[in-house]
Amino acid sequence: MLTSGARSRRAGTSWRALAGIGLALLLVVGATPSAAAAAQRADPGANCPPDQPDCNVWDDEPGNPGDPGGGGDDGGGDDGGGGGGGVCRWDGRTVPCYDEFKGWFNSGDGCYYKLSVPQREAPEGQQWYVQTCNGGADVGNQTEVLLDEPPAGFGAPPNPEELARRALASIKLLPAPLKVAPRKGIGPGLVGLPVWLWANPGEDYYGPLTASATDRDVTVSITAAVTRTVWDMGNGEKITCYSAGTPYDSKNENLAGRASPDCGDSDGYPNAGEYTISATTHWTVTWRGGGQSGEILVTRRSGNVQIQINELQVVTR
Repeated sequence: MLTSGARSRRAGTSWRALAGIGLALLLVVGATPSAAAAAQRADPGANCPPDQPDCNVWDDEPGNPGDPGGGGDDGGGDDGGGGGGGVCRWDGRTVPCYDEFKGWFNSGDGCYYKLSVPQREAPEGQQWYVQTCNGGADVGNQTEVLLDEPPAGFGAPPNPEELARRALASIKLLPAPLKVAPRKGIGPGLVGLPVWLWANPGEDYYGPLTASATDRDVTVSITAAVTRTVWDMGNGEKITCYSAGTPYDSKNENLAGRASPDCGDSDGYPNAGEYTISATTHWTVTWRGGGQSGEILVTRRSGNVQIQINELQVVTR
């Protein structure tokens, strides 16, 4: 199991076995009648519209919506430069650095330029250009201008990273629906017992997702996949998992008191109380094209899940 922030305290084998029995008895007692009714309820999950990046997460009770953005390097670009290089902006909005019909964008004056066809007679060294200003919005008010040299950015090749970000904008990287065991809505957990963590491993939540974008003769392809999930246990501890985790099966008695094989807190909580668990998935978007390659890092924050931890009561005779 790949985790971080593990505590040095370790439960003894005999105590862990006793605690496992105690948890099993607790769940059996709670099954009359509440657990029986809980067994008929649908598994906790998430309401994630396929066309939206927000995800309402719950654990038998409504949770808080996930964050479709989330503090990652999933945007940006430079504000200046001419057409074809980086992201172009004008008057507070993002515009294409190159347009098939309007030509190349010049951020110095907010106009697109394209060579006039056919070229009218011009003095030696000068050429006629079709000018479309106001960030390309003045399509109905294009003019021809005579210039001594091409405007800034004119004829620049497509920027591969810009195409990669354009391809990234065409797909949805959804925050993963969270699940934990024990679950507050079914029954509390016990101090010192393992906590299982897992998430929906679907393609929209963990990848890999692919897309591409083309500008003129350059095509850039991307592949997006989750490389790790960082769980915030609500008590100052963070656990890093490199997979979606293994679902806990409450019907499998052999799992009582055992730790998750790949994603969870094997030591459990040291103190009783109610805790709020959340998670952040870290996506790595690799891109290649135009003779270049690179990575774009993106994060998605999921909603919250509540967990109740009680003290273990041991009865002695």
